[in-house]
Amino acid sequence: MLMNESEIPDIFKAYDIRGLVENQMTPDFAFSVGLAFARFLEMEREPGTIVIGEDMRPSSPELAEAFSAGATSNGMDVIRIGLASTDMLYFASGRLNLPGAMFTASHNPAEYNGIKLCKSGARPIGSESGLQVIERFVREGSPIAMRSMGVERNQDLLDDYVSHLLSLVDLSEIRPLKIVIDAGNGMGGYTAPEVFSRLNAEVIELYFELDGTFPNHEANPIDPKNMKALQKSVIKNKADIGLAFDGDADRCFLVNEKGEIVNPSDLTCLIASRELQKNPGSSIIYNLISSRSVPEIVEENGGKPLRSRVGHSYIKAMMAQSGAIFGGEHSGHFYFKDFWCADSGMLAALHAVAALGESKSPLSKILKPYQRYFSSGEINSTVKDASKVLIAIEEEFGHREGATVDHLDGLTINTPNWWFNVRSSNTEPLLRLNAEAPTQAKLDRIQKEVLTLIHG
Repeated sequence: MLMNESEIPDIFKAYDIRGLVENQMTPDFAFSVGLAFARFLEMEREPGTIVIGEDMRPSSPELAEAFSAGATSNGMDVIRIGLASTDMLYFASGRLNLPGAMFTASHNPAEYNGIKLCKSGARPIGSESGLQVIERFVREGSPIAMRSMGVERNQDLLDDYVSHLLSLVDLSEIRPLKIVIDAGNGMGGYTAPEVFSRLNAEVIELYFELDGTFPNHEANPIDPKNMKALQKSVIKNKADIGLAFDGDADRCFLVNEKGEIVNPSDLTCLIASRELQKNPGSSIIYNLISSRSVPEIVEENGGKPLRSRVGHSYIKAMMAQSGAIFGGEHSGHFYFKDFWCADSGMLAALHAVAALGESKSPLSKILKPYQRYFSSGEINSTVKDASKVLIAIEEEFGHREGATVDHLDGLTINTPNWWFNVRSSNTEPLLRLNAEAPTQAKLDRIQKEVLTLIHG
C-alpha cells in the first residue's frame, strides 16, 4: 500500500486534506497518511491511540479502514466511533484526550473526500501546526516501525456526545417551539434526531436521509440557493426557527420566522452576549470579516473583543492563548471554550434555540439589536495576479481621510463609516471581498469602487 512520491496527490490544504476520490483520496493514500500520522504523533509524544470518525460519503468507510491499517501498522491503537459529525469527533478527542482523524469533505460535492486531523484534546492540526510535517512524512514514505501491531476497536459515543452538549446549554425551561431542520443529507441527519428528541420542540425534518451523493442540494448553507427549501418550509409551517447544517455538521446557519437568512455575525453577537452573562469580562474572538457590530456588542456586554485571521486553526490557537470563552467566524463556525475550544454547529444551534425558547419574542426581534450595518457578503473574483491587485487597492484607498490599513489577513481598509477586506483564496486564483457600511447606498459605492479595481 506504500506509494511512490510521484503518485502522491497535492491535496494537503491549509486546514485539512481534501481531494477527489477517484484519483487522489484513494485507500493507498489514506494508508500512507495513517502511517505518517502515527509517526508524527510519536514525534509529538502524543497518546498511542487515535480516534477515527467518518461521515456518510460512500467512500468514507473504505478510506477510514485504510487509514486505520496504516496507523496500526505503525504500532498505534485505534478507536473507531463510526458515523459522526466533525464536532462529534472533536468531542471524542476532547473527552478521551486522544488525537483524532475525521473522514469528511465537509460541504464539498460528492466526488470529494478528505481528512481532518487533531491532537489530543481536539487541538487543531493545520499547515503551520503539523500538517506540513505529515505531508513531508507521506512524501518521504514513512517506514513501518518494527513494533507490535496496534489494536483496533469500536466505541459508540453518540449518546455521550448529546448529553455533553445538553449539559452546556440550559434548555429545560424553553417554551414549545416549532423548528425546521435541513440536514442536507449530511451528518446533521444522524445527530439532530438524538439531540432534539430531548427538547420541548416539534421538529420538521428536511433531507435527514444520510446520502453522500447529496441528491437534493449541496450541503453548503453559506450559498443562499441551498437555503431555499428551508426558507420555504419555515414559512409554510409557520415555524419559529430554521436550522441548516453543512455536510459534516460543524457549521450552522439560521432562518428566522419570516423565512429570512440570518447573518452569521448576528448569531455570533447572540452567543457572545449569552456567554458573557455567564462569564463577565471574558474575551470573545471574532474573525476580521465579521460585522463591526460584533466587537461593539462584546464591549457593550462588558467583554473584550479579540480580532483574528480567518480560519479555524488561528481562532483555536488564539482561544488557547487568550483564554477566550467563545469565538465566531462569519463562515458559520462557532468555537466554545467548554467544548475544548473546538467548533460545533450543533452547540451553536442549541444556543439559538435556548435564546428563542427563553423569550416570548420572535427570532427576528431578538436579533434586531445586532443588525446595525449593511454587508456585502463574500464576493469572489478570479484574478491573474492577486498581489498586484492588492497593491493597487491599497494605493487607492489607503490614503483616504480617516482610513487605516492592516495586513493581518490580506488587506483591510477601515474608516469610521465603512470597511472592507480583500484576501486571496488558499486554494484557488480568487480574491475574496467583504465590505460593510451603515447604509446600502454607501456599501454599493464602496463595493463598486473595489470591484472595479479587482476586475482591472
